[in-house]
Amino acid sequence: MTDVLVVYKKNFEEVHDKALENVRSVLDELEREGSVRVDYTARETVRRGDFDDPDLVVVLGGDGTLTSIAHSVDDKTPVMGVNSHPRDDYEDGSYGFYMGSDPESFADDIRVAIRGSAIVNVLPRLQAEIVTTSGNKILTDPALNDLLVANTHQYQPSKYRLQRSSDAIDVVQHSSGCLFSTFLGQGAWFRHVANIEGTTFPLEQIDGHYLFVARDLPRGDRDDDGSYWAWTDEPTVMTSDMHRGYVVADGWDEFHFTRGATVTVDLNGPTLQLLTFRSTIHDRVAHWIGE
Repeated sequence: MTDVLVVYKKNFEEVHDKALENVRSVLDELEREGSVRVDYTARETVRRGDFDDPDLVVVLGGDGTLTSIAHSVDDKTPVMGVNSHPRDDYEDGSYGFYMGSDPESFADDIRVAIRGSAIVNVLPRLQAEIVTTSGNKILTDPALNDLLVANTHQYQPSKYRLQRSSDAIDVVQHSSGCLFSTFLGQGAWFRHVANIEGTTFPLEQIDGHYLFVARDLPRGDRDDDGSYWAWTDEPTVMTSDMHRGYVVADGWDEFHFTRGATVTVDLNGPTLQLLTFRSTIHDRVAHWIGE
C-alpha cells in the first residue's frame, strides 16, 4: 500500500475546489481498491513533519504551491505536481512548469506513479550556509528556483565582499543584492533581472552549475569576470557588511544574518524527485540547452 499526502491550494476559488473534488474522487476509488492510504492538508497548514511518512506527495495547485512546500520534502520522496488551474483550459490559468499532471489526466497518472513507472526527474537545488560571527552555522531551505541574498531594507544597498576562488574573484560590491538561480529556475526571475536572452547551456552542465547575478550593480562594476553574472559550479561566498541581511529561498521563509556573517551558496542542497508522465522536465526548456 502506498501512503499518499495531498497538499492542495486553498483559496476558495471554484476552479481549485473542483480540481480537489476530482483528485479526491480518484483517490477514494484507489483506497477502496486497497492500493493507497491518503492524507490531505492545505498548503496554509502544512508542516515539515507531515512529510516524514508518505511514499508520494501530490501537490495540487500551481508552481507557487509546489515551490512553497518543496523545501520540506527530502531527496527520497517523489513529488507529483497536479495543475489545478491549467492555462490550456483557462485564459488566466497557471502555466504549471513543474506540474506534470492535471485534473483530466490525474486518474491515469496517479496509477502510473504508484506502479513506479513515471518519469523521475532528479532536480538539483540551491542552498546557502550562513556562518555567524560567533561560529554558529545555519542551513537555509533548499531552493528549486532561486535564492536571494540582500539587505532586509530594500531601500538600502546590499554591501558585501564577494569571493569565488576558482574564478579568482575577490571584490567588494554595493548592489541591490545577489540572485542565484538553478538552470530550471532561470525563467522564474533570473531572466527578468539579467539580459541573457539567446544564451544556451551545455547539457552536461545543467545539473551541476547555477546562475548568479549582482542586481543593479553600478555599470562601471559590471565586469565580465563572473563578479557581475556567472554560470558556475563553484561556491559563491559573501561576507556581509550590512547591519542586517537575509537569504530567501524561492520567495518564502527568510533566514537573517548580521554584519560579519558569511553566506556560502552552492548546489549542495538535497535534490528533488519530481515526477512527470509524457515528457521530461528538460524537454520543456530544450531551447535553453545547447551542444
